[in-house]
Amino acid sequence: MSGCLFHRYRAHVLEALRTVVPGIGDDILARVELTPTRDPSHGDMATNAALVSSKEARRKPADIAAELVSILQNVEGVASAASAGPGFVNITLSADTLRSVIPVILQDSENWGSSNAGNGTRVNVEYVSCNPTGPVHVGHCRGAVVGDALASLMAKAGFDVSREFYINDAGAQVAALAWAAYWRYLEALGTTLTEDEFAALAPGGLQYRGDYLIPVGKALVEEYGASLADADARPADADTWFTIIRTFAVARMMEDIRADLQALGVAFDTFTSEAKVLADGVVDRAIGSLESKGLLYEGVLEPPKGKLPDDWEPRPQTLFRSTGFGDDVDRPLRKSDGSNTYFANDIGYHADKVARGADVLIDVLGADHGGYVSRMKAAVKALTDGRVPLEVLLCQIVHIVRDGQPVRMSKRAGNFVTLRDLLDEVGKDAVRFTMLTRKSDAQMEFDLNAVVAQTRDNPVFYVQYAHARCRSVLRAGAEMFDTDSVTDTALADIKRDGLTSDAETTLIRRLVSWPRTVESAALAREPHRIAFWLGDLAADFHALWNRGRDDVTLRFLQEDQPEATKARLALVAATATTLRSGLKLLGVEPVEEMR
Repeated sequence: MSGCLFHRYRAHVLEALRTVVPGIGDDILARVELTPTRDPSHGDMATNAALVSSKEARRKPADIAAELVSILQNVEGVASAASAGPGFVNITLSADTLRSVIPVILQDSENWGSSNAGNGTRVNVEYVSCNPTGPVHVGHCRGAVVGDALASLMAKAGFDVSREFYINDAGAQVAALAWAAYWRYLEALGTTLTEDEFAALAPGGLQYRGDYLIPVGKALVEEYGASLADADARPADADTWFTIIRTFAVARMMEDIRADLQALGVAFDTFTSEAKVLADGVVDRAIGSLESKGLLYEGVLEPPKGKLPDDWEPRPQTLFRSTGFGDDVDRPLRKSDGSNTYFANDIGYHADKVARGADVLIDVLGADHGGYVSRMKAAVKALTDGRVPLEVLLCQIVHIVRDGQPVRMSKRAGNFVTLRDLLDEVGKDAVRFTMLTRKSDAQMEFDLNAVVAQTRDNPVFYVQYAHARCRSVLRAGAEMFDTDSVTDTALADIKRDGLTSDAETTLIRRLVSWPRTVESAALAREPHRIAFWLGDLAADFHALWNRGRDDVTLRFLQEDQPEATKARLALVAATATTLRSGLKLLGVEPVEEMR
């Protein structure tokens, strides 16, 4: 990893540990960490090397730590090393070593922080995957932002990432969509049937009554005229007319879904159709694979406690021995009538993702899928003999409020707030950044007043304002000097030993931690860490800016000190680059100036 001081000095720690504990195993070395200290007065980095090696060495951690200190304090770039606590070692880097990160940032540009931690591991990240029965709503929005940011984060950390949307275009809900579209079609033709009258004719009633299907009905009329309403004019195959409506409605809904997601800045590499997965026999082959391993049997499940799920029947069914793979109960794959359960279809889909070459599967799901996680993990483990892990990120509910009150439901959608409503209200950047200011499995309140306020309490404004301030300083610097003198390339060669104030050093220390933050956030599958870190970086920069208002010697631009000014411009440029790098991961625009 270019310029990552944590990687560089972790290598020194490992070398020192091999000297102190000869023959130490690679498994122990892999557990050695080098992390930022919580308190700068304790140094820049801390390592647990003595703690994790003490058992194998059969020595006290404090004794190992003392020997590590004696070695590490002589490493180039280390100002001091000291034992701490029950066996930690704190390392303080020299000022020159810390400042050496500035030219690296300017040379790497927005690639700063990239790594090969993922080693090209092929990761399939599936997110959104909402039913094409209505517009994208705010519940889907959180999963969309989390999944998209995670995919970008893992790609930056060296994983080979594929972004996927699973189109649930089979089953009863899609049939209900088709009937609702047919009602809007008849309405566009001038039918006099009321909603309730049509509901009495449609199997399962009229489930989708939102206005969003009105354009679909009109488009059906434009395409097919009255032929789908006239029984005599319909195709000879009695099912063909309904298939036409269903296919047409799904395609139009997916157009709207793609457009809404595009407005959010979310794109996918692959759209996979559930109907195609079924038609291609993928599900049958996956079930056959489980059967060949002796993992299926005919049985009757005990009735579950509480509310009965839709797929439970007190009759013999084909069951999967999921309890052998960490689940709490065996799960039905086929009902007593021989039809597949939803779980069976999902097994087939996950088998398809594995067959396409994924080494790791990540599903970003709504919190209402929490009870589904253990069975799906069990199925993937069984299918792949444990070779391919399935990881699941659950996204909790988002409550939209204004003036402390829940926002009224969307008339267009009928019963929920749509993503488009939210984007029209506050814009893409505010939506994306705010959705990442909480860990995905924590419920959040999205305050419409707060996310448009131009105050430090609004995290997206605070971070974008820091970047805009950086750019303002750099524009002023270009006016003070000739433009060629303040390019990133030119500033990378400037002497930096004048950057000695506490505020400058604090900002530099923060910049040093960016590559490690990217890597650790990617490995933990926690993109919200990036939003938090950017907030801290913005705070450090704003603090330096404010110090310059009170202390003229800390001001960025000083005409009588050109070399010191250029050194500060280099620091500002490095800060702006890092802010852009982080905002790019989150899909947020690094604005040039605030209006």
